[in-house]
Amino acid sequence: MLVILRENVENLGITGDLVKVSDGYARNFLLPRKLVVVADEKNVASIEHNKRLLEKKRVAQKADDEELAKKLEQFSCTISRKVGDQDRLFGSVSSTDIAAALKAGGYTVDKRSVSLETPIKTLGVHTVTLKLQPEVSANLKVWVVKEE
Repeated sequence: MLVILRENVENLGITGDLVKVSDGYARNFLLPRKLVVVADEKNVASIEHNKRLLEKKRVAQKADDEELAKKLEQFSCTISRKVGDQDRLFGSVSSTDIAAALKAGGYTVDKRSVSLETPIKTLGVHTVTLKLQPEVSANLKVWVVKEE
């Protein structure tokens, strides 16, 4: 099935792209979540017009994200947690916790942008990658300290 992306979909494309996907993937996942529209003649003609507008918006968003990435490179957040024996955390620090710490610091970042391979379970300084856009990312220092 030929569809037009309404939003960025990882491993598929960016907004405005015309992509071919399997019928089941489109019907069961993409269409119910309103991530795509079916590519008929009317939609293809309208997307060509909207593509020019989207490109301007995408360039402005990329510039904003690059500026935010520079600010986040300089920023570090501190998260305090209870610890047990051998300074092991009770629980862990997840992407939700990091997004909340960034929000408390004045930065609005979606928790899905925080890229953690595994949750943080030890004290110390950890470098976390924030993927703001496919080509824009920032490294953030997260200090995990003992809660008093």
